[in-house]
Amino acid sequence: MTAVWKDILRNVQLIQYIAPIAVDAALLEGVLMRTKDDPNASDVVNYAPFTLLPSPVPHSLLEQAYSVQQDFNLLVDKVSQNTEFLERTLASTIKVDDFTAQLFKIYRQVLDEGITQSVFLGINRSDYMFDCGPEGTPALKQIEINTIAASFGGLASRTTAVHRHVLNVLGKSTEASKLLTNIPSKGIATGIAKAWELYGSHRAVVMFLVEEAQRNIFDQRCVENELWMRNIRVIRRRFKDVYDKGSLDNDKRLYIDGEEIAVVYYREGYVPKNYNKQNWEARLLLERSRAVKCPDIATQLAGTKKVQQELSRPGILEKLLPGKPEAVTRLRATFTGLYSLEMGEEGDKIIAMAIAEPDRFVLKPQREGGGNNLYGEELKKVLETIKDSPERTSYILMDKIKPPPALNYLLRANSPLKISECVSELGIFGVYVRQNHDLVMNEHVGHLLRTKAVEHADGGVAAGVAVLDNPYVI
Repeated sequence: MTAVWKDILRNVQLIQYIAPIAVDAALLEGVLMRTKDDPNASDVVNYAPFTLLPSPVPHSLLEQAYSVQQDFNLLVDKVSQNTEFLERTLASTIKVDDFTAQLFKIYRQVLDEGITQSVFLGINRSDYMFDCGPEGTPALKQIEINTIAASFGGLASRTTAVHRHVLNVLGKSTEASKLLTNIPSKGIATGIAKAWELYGSHRAVVMFLVEEAQRNIFDQRCVENELWMRNIRVIRRRFKDVYDKGSLDNDKRLYIDGEEIAVVYYREGYVPKNYNKQNWEARLLLERSRAVKCPDIATQLAGTKKVQQELSRPGILEKLLPGKPEAVTRLRATFTGLYSLEMGEEGDKIIAMAIAEPDRFVLKPQREGGGNNLYGEELKKVLETIKDSPERTSYILMDKIKPPPALNYLLRANSPLKISECVSELGIFGVYVRQNHDLVMNEHVGHLLRTKAVEHADGGVAAGVAVLDNPYVI
């Protein structure tokens, strides 16, 4: 799939000419991140890492990824409403994984008290790679679905213009015109705006719940500014602010600094390091409120790796989506091999298989944010250590996807310019809004392509491994 830019990639003089132009275009378009040295100040910023050229993506696979996104939105929503399914699926995980157990404890408490939230907002991103199986024809295979803090919808809305400019300067205007329009930030903001409207108070505000270190603020500002353009007020607060200043009135309305909160949009809260005792108490306060949480805690649990593995079991999709055989077929076509490590004979066999052939698999803990998965010898070592312990149930095993490599240049600030063999990961953003039992919005709203050098097994843009990219449809 590298042949499309062959004439450019091997012309070192041309690459040295075009790379600074690409960087300037990224800065002009606002493809920006704060620096590691000063993550909470915009006095000095730099461009977010990106590919010099867009990466080839087969048209049929991009189309397939888009066509199944509304099915995934519906599936996540159904799972989040199915208490019995979540309890059964996560029963063994919560015994050995403290983070999932703490989320589940809050989930149970809110259920026992009675859910006051009536409007539900899902902003998901389903991530895929193109698997070259034995026949060599790439197939779309899902890696995971992100149900909390799915990022880069903002910066992805700005990278198309960068690659379009690069191709135009290179005399590839026909190719430049083929790059797809992609504005996920607008679609994400539309979902938040709909949830805000259904909440029913024009005085209430949208709260972005943000991390202590906010390197990726410009990605969030893209969505935030779309809301301001709709005359919807936005505030940014941390868990600490919620703990110190948050309160509920008698009707469970949420107030912070005297402002009523209509929508809580989580850009934080997806990994254990985001929490201390006070932050867990703040999370419980938010979940007990009638504010629209994106996601509510049930939807965060629906995005766990253990749920992903359970959904792949025969008959499960049919139970969750009765009367929707076409949706079930579309969903199942994207699944790769997923295996449970439950205690017992079946789990023992799976572990023995993985230890014997570690390069065939990926070992995944119940974590988001990139950089958590285990491969090869490391996978083998961990499984050998925990194979007789219930701790193994905090992981799932997945077939390793083998995508076709392509050559490209990965542009990073203060890094040398060198050609790399790369693989790409495609994410599709989906947004849905449900009011009580009625789904009032269910859409796909754009894509994110991330590319990394083949020597890196795991990790996204925020983790410092992958870079932003665009699909060049072939």
